[in-house]
Amino acid sequence: MLQSSTPAPPGSSPKGGERAGVSTVAGLTAATRSDLLAQLRAVAPGVALSAAVAIAAVLAAPVIARAFPIPAMVIALLLGIALNRVAARPRFQGGLTFCVKKLLRWAVALLGLRIALGDIAALGFGTGVVVVAGMTATVLSGFWFARFFGQNASYGALAGAATAVCGASATLATSTVVPNYYGKEADIAFVVVAVNALSTLAMVLYPPICALLGFDERLTGVMLGATIHDVAQVVGAGYAVSDEAGNTAVVVKLFRVFLLLPVVLAVGWWFTRKGVEHGAAKVPVPVFALVFLALCILNSLAGSAPGLAPYYAPVKAGLVEASTWGLLVAIGALGLGTSVAAIAKLGWRHVATVTATTSGQERRSWVNALRRTIRQTAPTSS
Repeated sequence: MLQSSTPAPPGSSPKGGERAGVSTVAGLTAATRSDLLAQLRAVAPGVALSAAVAIAAVLAAPVIARAFPIPAMVIALLLGIALNRVAARPRFQGGLTFCVKKLLRWAVALLGLRIALGDIAALGFGTGVVVVAGMTATVLSGFWFARFFGQNASYGALAGAATAVCGASATLATSTVVPNYYGKEADIAFVVVAVNALSTLAMVLYPPICALLGFDERLTGVMLGATIHDVAQVVGAGYAVSDEAGNTAVVVKLFRVFLLLPVVLAVGWWFTRKGVEHGAAKVPVPVFALVFLALCILNSLAGSAPGLAPYYAPVKAGLVEASTWGLLVAIGALGLGTSVAAIAKLGWRHVATVTATTSGQERRSWVNALRRTIRQTAPTSS
């Protein structure tokens, strides 16, 4: 037998509906909390291992310095590489990726608190011109060396852009405007690995080379920022020398990152001009670089306002310390993800193209730096 129900008065809501709504919200909250916990569990092992490497590097640095002064960032990198077999286990991969992709970028963004707009302006217009000219020549040399070694022009574009701009990010962005061809995915992966390997080598070798050539800290920073491909290794190399060299290297490097869009569009235009179909450009917005610039402006304004100093100084100190540790953890993760065995298996033609493109860019930068050093040290005529 059916029972009729009395309609609820206007303006009232059934208690059952209220309970259903509350249950739905509670269910969504519980699901969100569950997803967050799952994500934390996925990244926790890799982050913990990277943090352990960073802490070990900081503790080891003063001990090793008694025999040979090696900065903590370089020690973290080398310790990570030594533990690559341990880190290769699947449970660590999510955390390592998080450290290298996300933690690193926010740590770099916080470096803006160390730099004022005057520091950027002090680099001068000439530095910007040299960097742009070097990047242009590097992209073109990627095409030339690919042809010389019998490689696809698209591979040359990938290698040239990765070397000229910012490594993996530039490789992925450029891949959206080069034509599709057999083996494209393998080439993309190869360029990412090769550029990362060369950048890691440069991070260790370039600072002592700059010291041997007599470069001052600012010129050393310009050299490192203009020649090393990935942001992580630029940071590691620069701050391994000094804060001034690190600050300068980061500014120069982020200037290259800002030029990612015009480089990708130029590569796409070149293939279009050749009558080749390609995909639409999908260039990632360098949010961390924009945050870095915003913090540079904030640091400049706060530094010129004495009334803000008592409030700004402790906040800045805490964030700068957080940035330092974030960089150490990210560098440790970078080392943990670097397989020497995998690098040794790379094909010689692919290696030759990327290495020649890298060498061309760096040779131009070294020559310009040496010329500047000679001009600075040459006696003036009376």
